Amino acid sequence: MVLQVDVVNTLNTFPIKLYSRNPKCGKLSLSHASRLDDLFAQWLSLPDTQRLVMSLLEEAKLVNSSTAQTSPSVSASLLSGVFKEGCTPPLSPRNSPLSPKSPMRRSGSGPSNLGSPLRKSSDPLREVIPQFYFPDGPPASREMASQCLARIDQIFAGHPDGLPASAFMTITKEICKLPSFFSSILFRNLDVNGTGLVTRERFIEYWVDQNMLTADTATRIFTVLKQPDKNYLTQEDFRPILRELLATHRGLEFLHDTPEFQERYAETVIYRIFFYVNKAGNGQLQLREIKRSNLIASLQQVDEEEDINKVLRYFSYEHFYVIYCKFWELDSDHDFLIDKDDLLRYGNHALTYRIVERIFSQIPRKFSSKVEGKMGYEDFVWFILSEEDKSSEPSLEYWFKCVDLDCDGVITPNEMQFFYEEQLHRMECMAQEPVLFEDIVCQMADMIRPDKEGQLTLRDLKQCKLSGNFFNILFNLNKFVAFETRDPFLIRQEREDPSLTEWDRFAHTEYIRLSMEEDGEDASNSSAEVWDESFEAPF
Repeated sequence: MVLQVDVVNTLNTFPIKLYSRNPKCGKLSLSHASRLDDLFAQWLSLPDTQRLVMSLLEEAKLVNSSTAQTSPSVSASLLSGVFKEGCTPPLSPRNSPLSPKSPMRRSGSGPSNLGSPLRKSSDPLREVIPQFYFPDGPPASREMASQCLARIDQIFAGHPDGLPASAFMTITKEICKLPSFFSSILFRNLDVNGTGLVTRERFIEYWVDQNMLTADTATRIFTVLKQPDKNYLTQEDFRPILRELLATHRGLEFLHDTPEFQERYAETVIYRIFFYVNKAGNGQLQLREIKRSNLIASLQQVDEEEDINKVLRYFSYEHFYVIYCKFWELDSDHDFLIDKDDLLRYGNHALTYRIVERIFSQIPRKFSSKVEGKMGYEDFVWFILSEEDKSSEPSLEYWFKCVDLDCDGVITPNEMQFFYEEQLHRMECMAQEPVLFEDIVCQMADMIRPDKEGQLTLRDLKQCKLSGNFFNILFNLNKFVAFETRDPFLIRQEREDPSLTEWDRFAHTEYIRLSMEEDGEDASNSSAEVWDESFEAPF
């Protein structure tokens, strides 16, 4: 009886720990313990393991049955000593349910039968649980694999020696389900020896055997782009697909004659991707960051959409044009670097000296430029995306670090006043009615509604839809005045298409302005040429 109960208790506590702490072996790290748990779960789900466990349980059951054969005589002798002769305990009703406190059914003077969950050896074994843990992803079903292999055979049928790069687009689109401009990099990953051909066996080994058929789109793209020895993406990993996009997309054909602008466009797209997707800001794009972003949808959209400017996320040429022209306007000496005086001219001198000092102290972000006191093009892309769309999370983090003078994660009224003092002075110089700081603090508190009075955290700002105005009040006078006057034109724009971001609206307006200026310059130049020709000296 005791042995049977022990077996039941053992089953109830199964599975047991695979590892234990041994003082001689030292303490296991959390990563090692987590890895051991994964390995144990995978081992436990294997069919061989399940058969082994069931056989051990059957052996334990046989031991229980042999022990139970000696129990009737012992039970009878004990009962005879307790109850008088001819006096036995009353029988319980046969049809009554068993009490939850007594798992055994009593029957006359016969031996007690323990209701063990173990089945008899003659009963059939339980159904084997299929494997449910796959570290490298679940394998494809037989039907999916057979259909895929049949299509692969059709594609490679006319190329017994292997597919060349020119004929690899079908593999990229139909089999791998990747955008068309991934064809070149996928071909190079397969053609490791540089033969110019990819055989059927090599493709099956790379794609089918690695369970890529059942992988999601983000995992496929991440696997194709990353280096073999890395588990993250860098900016350089995106350059091959952007080169092919520039070479094949119809909306970018006009750039074929200007390779320098092709390079700038590719850089801008990469900088925008890392600005929005790389939340850690370390230049190492993780798979989980890609899955949580809209990057995959944008890659698919740019592959299907002929008008590149309709792809507002990352790839719009109009957005690139605005960023590059704004940088070129500020770079007065055209050395592709910007100093403090250059940045102060941004937005018609909209920014204060103090916020520009914080930017060039590299508090919000370390400059990629190697020249001290100079901001490079990549740094400017981060700045303009943060400045013109203060509703995005990267922008809020950028400006929060600027205003948080002591870097303690909290913005206090003293720090607000430090930046607002210059704003107040500028309003007085422009003969505008000044707004006292005390009134501003109350207004911002009502707008942000922080969890703790007098302390603004990044979490408070992210929960408020008007948090961008908080920073405009502190260091951007033009936008502060526009917010106070409530421009009806801007309000109508926001209501017409709420899906557009502040950056989308700014880029659209600036592109129209820049285009009109360029058209005006072209018209003036053409009229000057006509003037010169008509009054050319006859001698």
